[in-house]
Amino acid sequence: MSEYRIDDLARQAGTTVRNVRVYQDRGLMPPPRKQGRLGLYSEDHLTRLTLIGRLLERGYTFATIRELLAASSRGWRVEDMLGLQDAVSRPWTDELPGRVTLMELRTMFGKQATKAAVDRAIRLGLLTRQGASFGVPSPRLLAAGVDLVATGLPLPQVLDLAEALQQDLAVVAERFVGVVAERVIPAEGEPPPSSEQVGSAAAMIEQLRPHAQRAVEAVFASAMHKQVAMALERMAVHLSDSPSSPA
Repeated sequence: MSEYRIDDLARQAGTTVRNVRVYQDRGLMPPPRKQGRLGLYSEDHLTRLTLIGRLLERGYTFATIRELLAASSRGWRVEDMLGLQDAVSRPWTDELPGRVTLMELRTMFGKQATKAAVDRAIRLGLLTRQGASFGVPSPRLLAAGVDLVATGLPLPQVLDLAEALQQDLAVVAERFVGVVAERVIPAEGEPPPSSEQVGSAAAMIEQLRPHAQRAVEAVFASAMHKQVAMALERMAVHLSDSPSSPA
């Protein structure tokens, strides 16, 4: 089995000696075998170091990586988790992001495109700063905002609506994910999931993908129908209770 000095290990893994030492200090990598004053790293260290790099690229924190590696030592394959994440993180829409300038935003929203409004849109993730312009993760959502403002709704109220929708749909998404999580995350005291169980969860997500958005759209359409009917009923009651206009 090959052994590496720290600089050779870092080069093989495409990282730096400093990173290797940081990972050791954070408890993500076991210490090397000592030969005198020289530390020698094994193929297992290289595999671990490569895996840490992949997990960091996917946005995992050191704390989460430590938990995943601890789970792997109890027989749970981190590779299975990565396969599951691939199924989850693949885009759930065919919409392509766009780009817009501040001048274009002012053309769309007029004087309402203030710095405060733009900053709030960025905080909500509706816009992202990209140099002198802005990225638009969902051009459809931006177009919907333009249409709502065109009907007379103030932009701050449209942003309130967008924020409320984000919060409400986060609950819906959590419920969908919870169905899958129950198949993978064991209850306290139960053994870790097998590769087959994780693979089954990934397949379930792929099956869920085309139906989730349709289900949300269908339920939303039904809810809108009921809410509009209730609003019209309240309006009719209000009108019937109002004194008749003089002839």
